[in-house]
Amino acid sequence: MLKQIWSKLPRKSSKSSADSSAESTRYSNSPRATSQSQSNGGGGGGGGKRTAVFPASVVAGIEPLVPFKDVPNSEKMNLFVSKVSLCCVTFDFTDSSKNSVEKDVKRRTLIELVDFVASASGSSGSCSIRFTEPAILALCRMCAANLFRVFPPNYRSNCSGGSGDGGGDSDNNECDGEPMFDPAWPHLNLVYDLLLKFITSSCVDAKVAKKYIDHSFILRLLDLFDSEDPRERDCLKTILHRAYGKFMVHRPFIRKSINNIFYRFVSESERHNGIAELLEVYGSVISGFALPLKEEHKIFLWRVLVPLHKPKSVGVYFHQLSYCVTQFIEKEPKLTSTVIRGLLKFWPVTNSQKEMMFLGEIEEILDAINMVEFQKIMVPLFLRIGCCINSFHFQVAERALFFWNNDNIVNLIAHNRQVILPIVFPAFERNAQSHWNPAVLNLSLNVRKMFMEMDEVLFQSCHAHFEEEEAKLSLAAEKRKEAWERLENAASLQPITGNTAVLVTPLATSITC
Repeated sequence: MLKQIWSKLPRKSSKSSADSSAESTRYSNSPRATSQSQSNGGGGGGGGKRTAVFPASVVAGIEPLVPFKDVPNSEKMNLFVSKVSLCCVTFDFTDSSKNSVEKDVKRRTLIELVDFVASASGSSGSCSIRFTEPAILALCRMCAANLFRVFPPNYRSNCSGGSGDGGGDSDNNECDGEPMFDPAWPHLNLVYDLLLKFITSSCVDAKVAKKYIDHSFILRLLDLFDSEDPRERDCLKTILHRAYGKFMVHRPFIRKSINNIFYRFVSESERHNGIAELLEVYGSVISGFALPLKEEHKIFLWRVLVPLHKPKSVGVYFHQLSYCVTQFIEKEPKLTSTVIRGLLKFWPVTNSQKEMMFLGEIEEILDAINMVEFQKIMVPLFLRIGCCINSFHFQVAERALFFWNNDNIVNLIAHNRQVILPIVFPAFERNAQSHWNPAVLNLSLNVRKMFMEMDEVLFQSCHAHFEEEEAKLSLAAEKRKEAWERLENAASLQPITGNTAVLVTPLATSITC
């Protein structure tokens, strides 16, 4: 295999790096690079039948295995291009016995490239050498050949948003298995490390690099976030964050492309492995938004972040999602009521685990809300909290009652008790009378006592109104029962003939929340 590699290196007289740039084409338009990426899946495909295929930017007459320290500074960029071109060769990592020598050569070359790029900037940040345009092109093409690939279909078709279901009540045990790891990761990791150090290097001119790390490159990079390997997604997260910081001209495109991934996830598939990592990147992006917030950012909050609470797999990325929402609220407190209305719109009524997540996020938001925004949403919010207090799932009821352990929330409630207490009082009374869980029963009695000490006159008024409403409900239930009994008696006196329907006594049911 090594003989095949050396035989593909042209042996003509050395050319300048500028000449090699002129005869090369963009990595994204190269049919050889494209076919290589598609046929071997980057680092995980290929096989022993393939021969070495290098970009046209290989510098003639430079041996790729020569160490950087053995060549003068004037030739280091040419050697860099040759070494990068050598790493465009990909191998089949599903079989560790194939091309073991060549794989080791590539691994050592990648390590040497990583060290070279890291040392170019130096500890003080000053550049000992500037990366030329052919070098930038060669590196981008090498990354494209190794990284950009189509992932195989996910056999765990019921899983979404990551390696687990993350919040649903699915019985599919496959979703709870270990994450899948790419066998090519030892080499992919080095390529990612090289790309990261290259992007962050002060020796790389962003104005030149943006021509090759362009929209096409960024889109292919974002496609990789659907990888099932969490190590790869973690590397991608860091690289995307650094690219967003370095290439300011690409920032609107990056935001738009991430938004499109979120839109497809929420509205179409609900299946993507990298939502948590993309939200983590967006959290740092939001923290850098200037005030006042642009309209496009507010639309992102309402049309993307709030609907992201809807998928069953929200538990996989809930922490990152909650952080993004909190960042928006800290930037512009007037958005608080908008967020809470959105949460109430997508409130989970049949998934207790998601309901507890929502209650936790609501408490975090209420802990920082101002009085004006609180008064806008307190009626629909406490109607929902009242339903949670009466939940037969004791953890949901407990989580709702824990709101009264938060001093800031208690202060907001105290100032608006004339509105809030009549809403939640029936929930406390029903829990005190009949809830099956002792912990929920005791918490309900404690909060009930807190309201009594807060405003005894209002408490007695709410209690009297509750007794009156209960009496009305009891009377209505008694009348309904008597009506059914009369119907049953009348039906029993009629003879059953032919296809006459038989009257069946219905079960008494009531829907509260």
